Amino acid sequence: MTTGEPGPPQSPGDKDGDAAQQPGPGSGAGESAEKEEEQDQPQDAWSARRDLVDHSPKAMGVGANARFGGSLVTGDQHGVSGGLVAGDVIMGSKTEIHHYGFSAVSHGSGEVPQSTLDRLAPFFVTDETAFEGLLARLRAERVVVLSGAHFTGRRTAALMLLHRLGVSPVRTLVRDTTPAELVQQLSDEQHPAKGYVLCDLTTRRDQPLREPHLLAARGQLAKDDAYLVITVGPQAALEDIRAIEWRPPGAAAVLAAHVRELTDEATAERLLSLPAVAEFLDRDHQLREVEAFARALGRYADGEEGEETIGRFSLAALERQVQEWFEEDEERVPLRDKAFLVALAAFDGGPYALTAELSDLLYAALQSTEDAALRPRVPVFGTHIGKRLQLARAKRYQEEEHTEWGPVTQSKAAFRDDRISLVLLREVWTGHPSVRPALVRWLRQLADDGRPLVRTRAASTVAVLAYADLPSTMALIIEPWARSHLFRRRLVAVNALTLAHLLDAPNIPSILDSWSGGDDQRLRWVAIRTYGLIGAERPEQTVAALRAAARKEYDGMEPDAEADANGTHQLMVGQLAQSVELLLLSTVRDQVLDELLRGLDEDRPVRELALNGFLSACRRRENDERHGQPLVLHWYGTSAADGGRAAAGIGRLWRSVLDDRHHTKDALKELGDWVRVADLDPTSEWALAAMLPALVTTAAEQRRISHLLRTVRGEDGLSPPPVATRLLTALPYRR
Repeated sequence: MTTGEPGPPQSPGDKDGDAAQQPGPGSGAGESAEKEEEQDQPQDAWSARRDLVDHSPKAMGVGANARFGGSLVTGDQHGVSGGLVAGDVIMGSKTEIHHYGFSAVSHGSGEVPQSTLDRLAPFFVTDETAFEGLLARLRAERVVVLSGAHFTGRRTAALMLLHRLGVSPVRTLVRDTTPAELVQQLSDEQHPAKGYVLCDLTTRRDQPLREPHLLAARGQLAKDDAYLVITVGPQAALEDIRAIEWRPPGAAAVLAAHVRELTDEATAERLLSLPAVAEFLDRDHQLREVEAFARALGRYADGEEGEETIGRFSLAALERQVQEWFEEDEERVPLRDKAFLVALAAFDGGPYALTAELSDLLYAALQSTEDAALRPRVPVFGTHIGKRLQLARAKRYQEEEHTEWGPVTQSKAAFRDDRISLVLLREVWTGHPSVRPALVRWLRQLADDGRPLVRTRAASTVAVLAYADLPSTMALIIEPWARSHLFRRRLVAVNALTLAHLLDAPNIPSILDSWSGGDDQRLRWVAIRTYGLIGAERPEQTVAALRAAARKEYDGMEPDAEADANGTHQLMVGQLAQSVELLLLSTVRDQVLDELLRGLDEDRPVRELALNGFLSACRRRENDERHGQPLVLHWYGTSAADGGRAAAGIGRLWRSVLDDRHHTKDALKELGDWVRVADLDPTSEWALAAMLPALVTTAAEQRRISHLLRTVRGEDGLSPPPVATRLLTALPYRR
C-alpha cells in the first residue's frame, strides 16, 4: 500500500475479510493482488458521503437529507422514511392473518358447488360494460382465453362468467392439462358439465396453445352445449390466438363491496373511513389481500379484532407474501428467482441489468451451498424480465442515476411496496440461516466491486441485517471488513454502521466509542470516519471522542514531528480532519464550531484537529463545482447577516490557521482561491468583503492580507483579478 500503513497482526476477522477474497493460485494471481493493494486508496470523506447519499435505497431515507451542508442522520429522519417506521418493518409486525389462503396452490379437478358460486357473486366487482362484452363473446364462441397476472381475480372472473350464463354444473380442470389434452378433458363422460374453468393452462415454447386446439374444443363444447373459460399468464405460449386481457378492479372498489356485504351500510361507511383503511389502500396489495382485509374489518366491527391488528394488517400481509416466496418449492419459485428476489431487495430502485447480473452471482453461491460438489451453472438466456418482476411484485421504469460521469438515464426495477426490501432481507437472514454462508460470500464480492452503487448497496443490505441480528452481522461481515487492510472494505464497514444507526440498530455509538479508543488502528479508522457521518446527532460527545482519538495519535511523538516513518500518523490525522469537516458542514455546524473553539488552545492534538478540519471544510464548494461558492464562506455570510455567533467563530479560526506556521501556506492558498471565486460570484464577493475585516486585528495581519490581495493571480495565472482591488478597500488600517 502506498500509505505504508502496517496495521495490526492478522486476526481471524482478517482471514475472513481478506484472505478469503484473495485471488486463488494460478498465473498472475500474486501480481494481481499486489497491484490491487497498490491501487487501494482511502476515498475522501466528502465524496464518500456523496456516494452514500446518491446510492442508498430510498426506503432508508438517506436521500431526504440535504446533499451538502446537511447531516446524514437527523432527528426527523432517524429510523423513519416517508412515514415508514423501519424498525417495525424489519423486526416484524407480530400480526396473524386469519383465514388467509396465501399459498398459490393449484386448483384440482372437481365440480364447483352452486353454493360457492352464489356466495362469490355478491362480492364480485368489475367493469360491467367490459364484462358484458366478455359474456357475449363467451356465449357466441363457447370458449374464451383470459390473460392476466396471478392474484388479479382471473379465476373468480372465469367462474362468474359461467355463473352469469346460468350454466350448471361448473367443473374445474387440472392446471397440468396441456393444449393437446384439452378436448380429452372436455369429453370425460364420467364427469359431464355445462361449464368448465381451466386456470393456468400449461404451455411451453414447444407446446403452445394454438387455434386448432380451440377449434377442437369449441366443437366438443357445441356438441355438449357447454362453455369453457381458460386463464393464462401474461407470458403464456400462444400461437394464432389473441387472449383477452383481464383488467382487475381497483382495490378500493373491491374492499368497499366486500365490507358492505359483510356488514350493514352504516357500519361499512364507518369502517371505510378508518385511517388504517386509507393507509392500506395506499399500498400495492393483491386482491386476495384486499379480501382478507375486508374480513378482518368485519371481525373488527364485531369486536373480534383490535385496532392495532387492523393498523398492522398491511405489513402482516406483506410478511406472509415474503415467507411464501421462500417456502415455495423449486417448481413454483426456482432458486434462481429466489436469488433475484434477494438481489432486488439489496438493489431496490437500482438498474435492472445490474440487479440481474449480481443476482446470478448469488445464485451461483447458493448452488454451492446446496451441493458443494456441484459446479455452479447459470443459464445465459431464457429469463423473462416481465415474469421476474411480476413474481417480485415490482415495476420497471426509467430514471436518472448519479454516476461519477454525471447523471445517466437507466432502466430501473423497484418493488411496488417500499417495505418489501426490508422485510425480505430480515426474513432471509433470520428465517433461513442456511443462506448465510452464500449471502456473506456474495456481500464480500459486492464490497470489492469497482462501482460505488454496488459497494453502497452492500453496506445498506448489511445495515438491515445488523438491525435484525447485530451480533451475527458484526462477527460475520462488519468486523472482517473493518479489520481489512484494504480501505475500500473498511469504507463499506463505515457505511454499513452509518446506515444501521439510521435504522436504529442498537449500540452503534458504543461500538464506535470502543473502537476509537482502542489500539487497533483499522478499527479506529472506521470509527473516526463513521463519527463524521452520524456525529451530528450528538455533537458534543462526538467532538470529545475525536479529541481523544487525536490525542492518541499524537501520544509519544516529538513536539515538532510532522509524520512517522511510515505515514500512518498523517493518514489518521487526515481522517480526523475529514470527520471534523463533515460535522462543520452539517446542520449542527454552529454547535460543532463552539466545541472546536472551546478546546482550541487546550493542547496541540486538539488544536491540530480543529485547524485541519476547518481548512478541509473551507475547500468545499457548492455542488462540488470548481467555481462554486465556498460553503464556509456562505455560512459566514449568512451568520453575519443574521447577527449570529458563527461569524465571529469563523473569523477566529481563520486567524488561527493563518498564524500557525504549519498551516499558513495552505491557508493563504485557500484564501486566494476564495478571492478568485469572488471575482466570478457577487454573493461570494459580498461575503468575503464582510469577512476580511475580521481577519485583520493587528498590523501584521493587515500586512499579510493586504499582500495577498495585491499579489493574488487570476484564473489565467497572470493578471490579478479585479475583485482584489475592491476587496483592498474593505480592509481596516492597523498601525
